[in-house]
Amino acid sequence: MRAMKGAARTKAKRRIFKRAEGFVGGRRKLLRTAMETLDRAGKFAFRDRRARKRDFRRLWITRLSAACQERGLRYSQLIAGLKAANIELDRKSLSEIAIADPAAFDAVIGKVKAALKL
Repeated sequence: MRAMKGAARTKAKRRIFKRAEGFVGGRRKLLRTAMETLDRAGKFAFRDRRARKRDFRRLWITRLSAACQERGLRYSQLIAGLKAANIELDRKSLSEIAIADPAAFDAVIGKVKAALKL
């Protein structure tokens, strides 16, 4: 007698429909469209996990650029000065400092200007 896949198939379908909860119409209720939608959603999720990293880096750079302009410095000068002064702060922490603690950011800018001899 041939093996039947009844219980395993039901379990697999249940797993797919569980992941498709919250989708609208056939995307939630029909197996093929649910699978297609989940496949596409997975591709978007994979792509956008990487895009999110780029987006945040752009945000930090924009914030730093604005904070530097207020203090008479360009963003590129800030980065060059940080390297020259051996200050190993990343863009994320620098932008947080610029927002939360302007006095500390002014101190960093002072060291950068000293390293660049401006």
